[in-house]
Amino acid sequence: MPVVKPLSQVACRLLLRPACGCRWSVVPARLLGFSPRQIPVDANFHSASFSETDHPRVLITGGLGQLGVGLAKVLRKRFGKDNVILSDIRKPPDHIFHSGPFIYSDILDYKNLHEIVVNNRITWLFHYSALLSAVGEANVSLARDVNITGLHNVLDVATEHKLRLFVPSTIGAFGPTSPRNPTPDLCIQRPRTIYGVSKVHAELMGEYFHYRYGLDFRCLRYPGIISADSQPGGGTTDYAVQIFHDATKNGKFECNLKPSTRLPMMYIDDCLRATLEVMEAPAKSLSMRTYNISAMSFTPKELAQEVLKHVPEFHITYNVDSVRQAIADSWPMNFDDSNARKDWGWKHAFGLPELVTTMLNFLGSDSRVAQAN
Repeated sequence: MPVVKPLSQVACRLLLRPACGCRWSVVPARLLGFSPRQIPVDANFHSASFSETDHPRVLITGGLGQLGVGLAKVLRKRFGKDNVILSDIRKPPDHIFHSGPFIYSDILDYKNLHEIVVNNRITWLFHYSALLSAVGEANVSLARDVNITGLHNVLDVATEHKLRLFVPSTIGAFGPTSPRNPTPDLCIQRPRTIYGVSKVHAELMGEYFHYRYGLDFRCLRYPGIISADSQPGGGTTDYAVQIFHDATKNGKFECNLKPSTRLPMMYIDDCLRATLEVMEAPAKSLSMRTYNISAMSFTPKELAQEVLKHVPEFHITYNVDSVRQAIADSWPMNFDDSNARKDWGWKHAFGLPELVTTMLNFLGSDSRVAQAN
């Protein structure tokens, strides 16, 4: 019968085609505007990805940066060590490698990222791979690849596999025409660094994928993040980390910003807690998908005065870097985070006095141990 063969061929094609109607992930040409799944805007991703009694399966990209290792510790304590996978393109130190699952992951390699999500049954993805402000300005081409092309791969994978996706944004997502004191969640942005431009792009693309395809996208605009157990990573606010290292080692510090430069800051413990809280917040409580969060705001002079209370011999000098100063002058002086506090109960724990005491105690004890050794 002449009809049988064509019908069998059609049937085979239908059986081999994914039920969702999506294209196979191995197809190299992926259109940015195409989503492999047509998902209702009001889809409940919390129940779709895992049951209420199960823990999420977590992947952290760019995991060896300032925040990835700390976030992994928090999430492993909350969800279990084996449920949180740290990833990067760099070789991890021994203590990180042995602390929990670690794998190689290149966000510019879509096939590699797709395989990791499928093979490890990932349900939550924290996308921390990025070149920061000062480093990005020194290598715009690489920053564009990592911060924008890498994001597109993450968005496509997260949408196809119905992941809950967190992408951090930054004070750098604002520009000189933005209101600076305070800066609200919604206002003109227009940043003037590739880092800032790429983060605005991430905010808008994530929200677009949420409203267009139902992606459970969540984003926090971080202020400058200060932590004791990681080295500065090339950001404009890194002076507020380096000052503690230098104060405990030699009692003096040369600052590359003007003494009156005010920027919003946050201790890393608050930052990591906020990240987990917004990811666990019920979708119905979120009135927006990108939130400001804040804890304190200070200048280099004010920070130095607080350090002096603990290190009387401390001395600060200023050698202003024109590139970093121009970046800082275009950023917010204070963040308005009232929506985060109202919607999902955000509340910081560390102010400037608590920050300085904690940092000096941590680094001071390390310095004394090193001297003893």
